[in-house]
Amino acid sequence: MSTSQHTYGESALLTPANLLTAFRLLVTPVFIWLIVSRGASWWTAGVGAVAAFSDYFDGIVARRQGTTTSGAFLDPLADKVVVLGSLFTLVATHRMSIYPVVIITAREAWMTWYRSVKSRDGVSIPARKLPKIKTMVQDLAIAFCVLPWTAHQHWLQVATIWIAVALTLYTGWQYYYDGSRARRA
Repeated sequence: MSTSQHTYGESALLTPANLLTAFRLLVTPVFIWLIVSRGASWWTAGVGAVAAFSDYFDGIVARRQGTTTSGAFLDPLADKVVVLGSLFTLVATHRMSIYPVVIITAREAWMTWYRSVKSRDGVSIPARKLPKIKTMVQDLAIAFCVLPWTAHQHWLQVATIWIAVALTLYTGWQYYYDGSRARRA
């Protein structure tokens, strides 16, 4: 029996995967509020973990039940809202430097624009596995700032966010390369 049943068509909107993505978008303001109001706490870390794991699970559900056009748009959007919202909140609460956050934000904005331009040209840029690792490392950088037992390990937070920056820039280059190559093909 195949693990991919494709229960939903490509144009479906109300799918379990999209509901998990919507949940992630709805829990993000709660996570941000907890960063501001409680800082590094188990509640903050727990809500952040729920947001991060919902991303993992919506990917599993989407692969099993069939990916959708709406999911292909909403999932990366939710990733950006969670990660960038959390990172800027950590900057605003003086738990993270603004420099890596600006670099990550610039790459995400450029990537959104680039994929949009390529899409209008009829070029679809498939996702690779490394961007999923990039998102996981970004999530870890955030987690190390809100987990009580790592909140005072500044070296760990700095090292992790800069690894995330390196992955963010490299995956941006990969998307650019793949988009340029797909256009020529």
